[in-house]
Amino acid sequence: MSEAEIRRARPDDAPAVVALRAVVYPYLVRGVESTRRMIAEPPPGEDWTAWIAEADGEVVGWASAYRNTQTSTPGVGEIATLHVHPDHRGRGTGTALLDVALDHLRTLGSTRVLTHARGDSLPFAQRHGFTPSRELRYSALDLDPNPPMPEPPPGVTLLPVAGLDPHRVYRVDSESARDEPGDVPTDAIGYDLWLHECWENLGLDRDASTVAEVDGELVALSLVKRDGDRMWSDFTGTLAAFRGRGLGRLTKQAALHAAAARGVRTAYTSNDEANAPMLAINAALGYRPVDSQWSCRRTLS
Repeated sequence: MSEAEIRRARPDDAPAVVALRAVVYPYLVRGVESTRRMIAEPPPGEDWTAWIAEADGEVVGWASAYRNTQTSTPGVGEIATLHVHPDHRGRGTGTALLDVALDHLRTLGSTRVLTHARGDSLPFAQRHGFTPSRELRYSALDLDPNPPMPEPPPGVTLLPVAGLDPHRVYRVDSESARDEPGDVPTDAIGYDLWLHECWENLGLDRDASTVAEVDGELVALSLVKRDGDRMWSDFTGTLAAFRGRGLGRLTKQAALHAAAARGVRTAYTSNDEANAPMLAINAALGYRPVDSQWSCRRTLS
């Protein structure tokens, strides 16, 4: 096998990128068209860039890097989903991808870098100056049989996000994410970025994604991103003033029910191990752990 060449990702790489991701991360859900758009139309304001490693005409590695504009913490850059095909590891391909990603973040003025690594990749991350920080659990749920549609309590209405004003959905999404556990707070999600990344995402299933409404106010939501018969629970959250009423589980179960009725057979999600309320909801719904990753941090000179 020849040595891998590192180059910028192109939109027509999307099918090969998705095929590679299915080998390394079978529980991550992003379809070909969604991936194609991600490469062709990067999120506004992030300076998002992606690279592939190519060997003998095959895509064998991937990494992307960007400025994190969703946090009030200054100088944060992120490297997302750096991975190499198992048959091509141990030849410096991962290091080459990491180097171009770090160089990109330096040009953006990033002083802190965040990334994620599976347990077997932690030695690689540590050799390159990263320190493991937080464990992230990935879980799966078989949607056969279909979870029953929950009965909302009096005063609560369940609605699909289809047809709703996106500003209303953005408010509950962004406000309920403010205290999500993580290395930096998710407390500065701008509407334009949210619109691009979430509402206009080609994988967003607006008919399955569900919100809870109380007295005309959206107070909880569970978003579904889909690729064929697989789905990703992108985010489930409740406004702080309405927590403790079971609305998170209510919206998530309703979203799972709607997705299964529309042909989804397996649901995946991830949660910080410190997020006990959401882990309890997932356990009650029947999710089973399938993998874990660690967030990793390093400073950048």
